[in-house]
Amino acid sequence: MISTKTFHFLLYSLIFLIIFFSSAIFTYRTVFKGEMVTIPNLIGKTFDEAKNTLSRRRLAISQMGIQFDTRYERGRIIFHEPSVGSKIKINSVVKVILSAGKEKVLIPQVRGENFQNIGPILREAGIVRGKISHVHNPKYAAGRIMAQYPSPLMEVGRGTPVSLLVSEGEWEEKYLMPDLIGKISEDVILWLEELNFKVEDVRNTYYPGLSSGIIIKQHPRQGFMIQKNYPITLEVSK
Repeated sequence: MISTKTFHFLLYSLIFLIIFFSSAIFTYRTVFKGEMVTIPNLIGKTFDEAKNTLSRRRLAISQMGIQFDTRYERGRIIFHEPSVGSKIKINSVVKVILSAGKEKVLIPQVRGENFQNIGPILREAGIVRGKISHVHNPKYAAGRIMAQYPSPLMEVGRGTPVSLLVSEGEWEEKYLMPDLIGKISEDVILWLEELNFKVEDVRNTYYPGLSSGIIIKQHPRQGFMIQKNYPITLEVSK
C-alpha cells in the first residue's frame, strides 16, 4: 500500500508534468506558429504614418520601390504587400511602394495651331485638353489658337490639362453645321465651296463594306455653330 508521503510526491510530480507540458505547448504555439494579425489599409498614407500604424500591430515596414502615380502625391503609399485584410504573423515585414508623384512632361507650343489638329500634339506630350474659350479676333483666322495656359515648355505633371483661347476670326454671321455623314464627298465639297465655306482638309481612309467617296467623319460635327471661314475637315472612304 502506497504511503501518504509517496502519494503526495507522485501527485506533485504529476501536477508539475502537466504544468511543464502545457507551458511547452504554449511556448511552441507562440514561437513557432506565431500570433496572427490583420493587415490594415495603408494606401494613401505616408511611410511614417504607415510605420506607426503597423508598429501598434507589432509589424515592421520596408520600402520595395517607388513609381510615378497620378492618384497620390509624392511619398504616399500606392501599393503594399501583403494586401489589406491579409493575416500574417507578428514581427513580419510589410513591403510598400511609394508614389513618385506625376511624371514630369513639358507643355508643347500650340499657339497658332489649328484647334482641330492639336489632339495628337497633346497626346504625344502627355497632357490633355482643358478649358476652351472662344473670342473674335481679326488677327487670327477662325479656329486658330491665340493663347494657352500653362505656357510652352513649362514642366508639369503628366495628364495636366492645358486651357486654350481659340479665335473665331472677325465677327460675322454664324451657321449651323449640317450632318454630312454618308453623303458623297464630291457633291458636298462642291456645295460648301459654292456657299463660300472653307474645306481645309480631306482625308481618305479605308472603310470595309463602303464604296469610295463617302463621308465617314466630319469636323466640326453636326450642330456646331461655324462661320464661313471656319476650317472644315472631312474623312472620306477610299
